[in-house]
Amino acid sequence: MLVASELKGELARIQPARGCCRRAELAGLLFADTGTTSSEAAAIRTLEHPTARVAVQLASAIGVPAEGPMPTGSPSAAHRGGGRRHLQVVLNRSAVEGWRWETAKACDRRAFMRGALLNASISMGPAGTHVEYVFRKRRQAQDLRSRLREVGVHAGILPRRGRSVVYVKGQEEVATLLRLTGANRALLDFEAGRVARDVRNRLNRLLNAEEANLDRTVRAADRQLQAITQLDEAGELDRLPEALREAAAQRRRQPDADLDTLASAMGLSRSAMNHRLRRLVALAADLHGETG
Repeated sequence: MLVASELKGELARIQPARGCCRRAELAGLLFADTGTTSSEAAAIRTLEHPTARVAVQLASAIGVPAEGPMPTGSPSAAHRGGGRRHLQVVLNRSAVEGWRWETAKACDRRAFMRGALLNASISMGPAGTHVEYVFRKRRQAQDLRSRLREVGVHAGILPRRGRSVVYVKGQEEVATLLRLTGANRALLDFEAGRVARDVRNRLNRLLNAEEANLDRTVRAADRQLQAITQLDEAGELDRLPEALREAAAQRRRQPDADLDTLASAMGLSRSAMNHRLRRLVALAADLHGETG
């Protein structure tokens, strides 16, 4: 099963070999602007140690000093039980000065998306996996949605408590995002979980269909047996054509059998057996109407 912390850990262990990719990944981390401090300095604020560590490593690799990570604020409301605090890394905006998505190479775009995913919220539950990127400005959210679309990931935007949230959900979209950012181990776990869910859902559908078929068979057999009993008690069963008497006798011998089993026992087609049994039910209904 895919775990969000393991996914972040895997992404954090990817070390871009090229300087352009390091700068691009740092640009992805800074894109949400989660902790702006001034026009020259920006702060990456996160609950995840791997994300904070990557920010420091990337900044150091491209020669930009970084402060932190350091705890800040009160424990997160979502994590009060564990007393977790946000970590903040402050660095100069010159770290990504001049970097542009429009002119970035394919490898840089993948690195950018990896950085953005490191700073995103990843939720995994019974309803499935979805990724959320939170922005203060709607324009930033629109820009990220456009960039995701350019790399083959469809996303939506929704407002939440004065923020704009870009969300990615759906098995295919999440798998594409994991593949794009290089989270190969997480992708394997995700695909394994998806296959397991698909098999389980398919099995449940088959079991439900089988249960429904069995229920219909039992109800039909009960109606047929009641009809045969009514015809017998009224003295009408022995007056019926031989074909109908044989069908009635076969149903009595196999009260729980399905239509195919009865038809096979009598050497008939399924439709022929069904016709005889329906005829018995109809005759009993006619008899009931005459005596009623």
